[in-house]
Amino acid sequence: MKKILPIVFFFASLVVVVAQEKTFEKEVAKISKRIELITKKQKDSLKTKVLEIDKKLEKGEITKPTAETLKKELAAYHAKQIELKVGEQEHLLQLLVQDKTNGKIASSSNKNFSNNDDINTFTVGNKTFSFTVDSDNGDTSRKEKKQHRSNRRNRSTTTQFVFAMGVNNVLQNNQLSSLNDSEYQFWRSRFYELGFTWKTRFSREASQLYFKYGVSFLWNNLRLKDNQYHVKNDDVTEIQVFSQSLKDSRLRHVQMNFPIHLEWDLSKNKKYKDGFVYDKRNRSVKIGVGGFAGFKLGTRQYLEYSDPNNGDIEQVAYDNFNMNIFNYGLSTYVGYRSTSLYVKYDLNPLFKDTETRNISMGIRFDLN
Repeated sequence: MKKILPIVFFFASLVVVVAQEKTFEKEVAKISKRIELITKKQKDSLKTKVLEIDKKLEKGEITKPTAETLKKELAAYHAKQIELKVGEQEHLLQLLVQDKTNGKIASSSNKNFSNNDDINTFTVGNKTFSFTVDSDNGDTSRKEKKQHRSNRRNRSTTTQFVFAMGVNNVLQNNQLSSLNDSEYQFWRSRFYELGFTWKTRFSREASQLYFKYGVSFLWNNLRLKDNQYHVKNDDVTEIQVFSQSLKDSRLRHVQMNFPIHLEWDLSKNKKYKDGFVYDKRNRSVKIGVGGFAGFKLGTRQYLEYSDPNNGDIEQVAYDNFNMNIFNYGLSTYVGYRSTSLYVKYDLNPLFKDTETRNISMGIRFDLN
């Protein structure tokens, strides 16, 4: 009980008053209510403690003279608390009357009294504190102020999560027409890409030109046609016909890439009354041109076929199949908001000592 009482007394001494529209009559009414509340709280607290003393007396934990002494001490204590706290409010009332006399506060009959600041006061113990809150003036609304503060924190760099998918194939001798003669299935050879990018303005002020860079992981799949598969013969990787009927022949290579793009974002920036320009992004058409560099993390070939007893067999070969470990190339995308059409082309050959180069085309999502 002794540990709880100081906490109770402290919070009982804290009175908070927030004044939104100052008039003399309203402030007098508030002080009157606080005095009434202080008196009620102290009397209720005294009543509760007296009941606790009576219970102890009934249980024989204390004697009657002791109980009477404790009650007198409590009554004296709470009477003193009422005197001190009501005295603080009386002091505030005196200050209020003085402000009224000096013309610093309006009466209810003069509501045109101008004071653009709300004065808030609160008391702790015998000390009185005050602070002001600027009210909205006629030129700037509260919503505009909030937007203005938010704009000042406008970041020059943002982060996006990138997911892309589409078809994957190869070109021979950098000829796009060679896709017609590709040995790989066009629609079943697919790629998937996951990564993160950072988008940074070239200038400190809002603009439409950005430097975009990041890291991504790619899963490139190439599926051969006509029951063929890849065979590594020393430094040469050949495509041969498999001895049995293949259900699937897939070469998968996983890459870690570091893409870099110059992005032109046509989102219309917003300009506020004070001249500040908010940098909007991914709200309109965007064009990205750049490239990438990276390396392969692993390559494997999957073959699926049936044995003479019609049992399903899946054969996995772990090998690099003479693929170049390091890769680099060009990439571009054109889109609206977070969705874009995406093309990526390797400048270095897929296999060593060949002119076979990987090309990917699909859809890309840049999610803030």
